[in-house]
Amino acid sequence: MSDKRKSLIKLKPKKFKDGDIVKVSFMVMHPMDTGMGKNKKTKKIIPAKYINSVKFNYNGKEITNMTVWESVSVNPVFTIYMKINGKGKLTVTYTDNTGEVHEKIKKIKPKG
Repeated sequence: MSDKRKSLIKLKPKKFKDGDIVKVSFMVMHPMDTGMGKNKKTKKIIPAKYINSVKFNYNGKEITNMTVWESVSVNPVFTIYMKINGKGKLTVTYTDNTGEVHEKIKKIKPKG
């Protein structure tokens, strides 16, 4: 798994305690091409390249997974809410239709 694409995990609120529910937003730079668009200069069809699966894991345990379709916008944001159960590691993994797999990790450190 590589992390060549730019992605970001944001938590809100930024400061939280063990047991709090936080909003987790995963933002990724991805073209989300449907395979139906044309290059304006060459007039050739742009091949399909879109995210089709997103998985959220906390300390190795799956929180949720999503099936995504090509109609999602360019540079999508995926948002979930999760309960903080101690410090740990949040891992978001996505796969696109070409088989590329990317992973982003964020350490979770509740205060108090």
